[in-house]
Amino acid sequence: MFDYLKFSSFHLSALITIVMISLGGWYISIGFVVFFVVYIGGDWLLGDDITEPEYKYPKLLTWQLWLALPLICMLVFVSVWQVASVDVFHFGLTIASLTGVDINATKEATSIGHYLVLASFVGINLSILGTLTGHELTHRTWDPVSMLIGRWLLAFTFDANFSIEHVYGHHRYVCTKADPATAPRGRSVYAHMFISTIKGYISAWKLEKFRLLKKHQAVFSFRNVAIRGVLMSAFLVFSVFFIAGWEGAVFFIVIAILGKFNLEIINFIEHYGMVRHPELPVQPRHSWNTNKRVSSWAMFNLTRHSHHHAQGEVPFHQLKPFSEAPMMIGGYLTTYVIALIPPLWNKLMVPKVLEWDQKYASKEELLLASEANKMSGIKALENVQYAAL
Repeated sequence: MFDYLKFSSFHLSALITIVMISLGGWYISIGFVVFFVVYIGGDWLLGDDITEPEYKYPKLLTWQLWLALPLICMLVFVSVWQVASVDVFHFGLTIASLTGVDINATKEATSIGHYLVLASFVGINLSILGTLTGHELTHRTWDPVSMLIGRWLLAFTFDANFSIEHVYGHHRYVCTKADPATAPRGRSVYAHMFISTIKGYISAWKLEKFRLLKKHQAVFSFRNVAIRGVLMSAFLVFSVFFIAGWEGAVFFIVIAILGKFNLEIINFIEHYGMVRHPELPVQPRHSWNTNKRVSSWAMFNLTRHSHHHAQGEVPFHQLKPFSEAPMMIGGYLTTYVIALIPPLWNKLMVPKVLEWDQKYASKEELLLASEANKMSGIKALENVQYAAL
């Protein structure tokens, strides 16, 4: 039973986050700090999870993923309620009558600083509830219900078209120059947020345009999945505006963008500095992997990224740990935080990238690595060149 329940940690985390945000004030900041301490400290204390249990009832795991949709709706509601000038749907009054806690009073006392923390807190939760869950569901192209729920989850971060670019673009072109999501050596995470976002949207449009033209269908029509993806996010913005006014709508746009940027940070750390000859198949060595226990449970084994890219159609509960694959600095959230500090990131990642060259790169990829080193702008990499073989 525990093998099923362990993947419910994100449900518990989301519910606690919803409660802390509803309470407002310092509770928001406390929840934000506790979130990072639990995930980073848990990975450090509890080590790796390399188990490969068999699941007789995989539908239970799918239902757990589907539950992310009502949870993300609740999370967004309490967030925009917190910033709205009115008590939306009398939520505060209802909570006060049921619990005796006057959250309307704490809402009034919530400062600008807490609202800034709130945006960051919700943004990272949107990336877990929405993007990571949507990522898993939209890989299930054979399951229309999972695809529909997955795209709605992604729409909360203005990224329903991730289901196009990621599945049909990123997985095909990963670790090559044609992949927007692969960060080349020397690029900072802050540049990557914008570059990958813009190029990813362009890639999704091109892929969908190609699909429609191949079927002799109109590009500008409701058959265009990319257009429908934009409309899904627009519907969410309009809905928030309808219930919470312009304050709620503006805040929702901010947290959605932050959620999208969080995805790009994840993309940044998953393939940073790796290269692949376009004619070579994608292999486990083309992803940074980690088996940290808490990260694995909270992110549905996305941590087992090496197997995921080797076989993208495999459901998360069947992914193998691939302990021999190239490993991240630490768990996902640990590596995420380090990526936000470029000098520390370069100090820790340059040796790992060079180790990847020596241990994992093919002969063709060593030549690509030499070119990448020259272009990196990092002296420790520029000075390393590999002879043609």
